Amino acid sequence: MGKRIESFRDIGGLYDVALCDVWGVLHNGVTAYGESSVALEAARAEGLAVVLITNSPRVAPRVVEQLRAIGVPDSAYDRIVTSGDVTRKLIAEGPKKVFLLGPERDIGILEGLDVQRVEAGEAESIVCTGFFDDETETPEDYTNMLMAWSARDVPLICANPDLLGGQPGAAGKPPQPIYDAAIAAAREVKNEFPLSRVLAIGDGMPTDVRGALDYGLDLLYISHGIHAREYVVDGHTDEAALGAFLAREQASPKWWMPRLA
Repeated sequence: MGKRIESFRDIGGLYDVALCDVWGVLHNGVTAYGESSVALEAARAEGLAVVLITNSPRVAPRVVEQLRAIGVPDSAYDRIVTSGDVTRKLIAEGPKKVFLLGPERDIGILEGLDVQRVEAGEAESIVCTGFFDDETETPEDYTNMLMAWSARDVPLICANPDLLGGQPGAAGKPPQPIYDAAIAAAREVKNEFPLSRVLAIGDGMPTDVRGALDYGLDLLYISHGIHAREYVVDGHTDEAALGAFLAREQASPKWWMPRLA
């Protein structure tokens, strides 16, 4: 199950680059985990390049605005790579008649691209960023729409594949394209480094963990994240239960700690 560390300083010197998840590691969707940002700021001061890597379907500038609003400072990272960024590349390379399956606030994912936004029946490609209304709808509401596209063999690009797994057309974690983009972003900060000097930090088993391990990266697992209910008792990680959980998931992080700090 990897070695528990008490401070990120314990291992920061072993790496040149950290690819850090956002939701669950730096914030909970409402407020920032202050010590996590402090840890990354300190690591950057020691020469570590920090790239945030997120399955947000929004482009990086929009995510930066969101992070600032909830208290994650710009000084905590060097670059940010989003699923939205990678999705734009896939859209640009695909058919030009596109249907946006998602809320209107995500329209930025198409802006500036040489594509035409069309109605569902005309679509040659589907770009999915989520539900039209994620407070009231369920996947079953889309059954007929999806079946109609499937019957026409219309390709679907998913900008936020948290629940899809590694399907073709999924732009975010765990598939490889977002990691390729993150490594490229890191090389803008540090020219040369081997993958053995890249550390992934995350809490989500099907996304952060699987994506990092499949890419061949060392992983720092944050236990008080999305899966905490599996092994956290009275605010503390039950190490035996954590070990059993990781074994069931066939996941082998190199390190772990409750919160990035």
